[in-house]
Amino acid sequence: MRLAVVFLLALAGAFPQIASRMEITLERRDGNDWKAVDPGLVLAAKERVRFRFKSNFKGYLYVINHSTSGSSTLLFPRQDTGSMNRIEAGKEYVVPATQGAFRVEGPEGYDVISWMVSPVLLAAPNLPERAEPATPVEMKPRCDDTIFKARGDCVDTAAGPKSQADSNSSRELVFMRQKNSSVIASPIPLKGPVVYEFRLAHR
Repeated sequence: MRLAVVFLLALAGAFPQIASRMEITLERRDGNDWKAVDPGLVLAAKERVRFRFKSNFKGYLYVINHSTSGSSTLLFPRQDTGSMNRIEAGKEYVVPATQGAFRVEGPEGYDVISWMVSPVLLAAPNLPERAEPATPVEMKPRCDDTIFKARGDCVDTAAGPKSQADSNSSRELVFMRQKNSSVIASPIPLKGPVVYEFRLAHR
């Protein structure tokens, strides 16, 4: 399986009123433990990751990965990652919902992970095939020397949550980042499917 990355949020003070918000936290396997990491962390091949997701509104969650190899894969829900994708407001969920994890694979670059929360259960989410990789081959993850320099972590500021160009709901979202988190929020109530992307950097 290919994949991933994350968000956890905190919009305190950014908007007086936040009608809709989502939290996604990327966790990386570290020995026997899971640790939250910066959403822009450049991951190494074969590393294992998972997500924590929380929303202040209910719906059905779908996660699709567009890999650097050019393929598109439904990450969640499915038999091996968890088939129950109903989410309730204020409750935290782990993706995959099973004891498994997503393994980073594919050529160096950025996997583009689409997150969608639909107000209704879908028979099958749209899974477009890409003739080319999700990001141009020449685009390679780069380390920002000003971030976590003392710890030696490679963090790419081009990675993390982004709006999806062909999604109307994406234009109504605000994306913010903190140390090990990303914020996806809207000052107005969101209607219909909410769609956004997460660019996962890896080598």
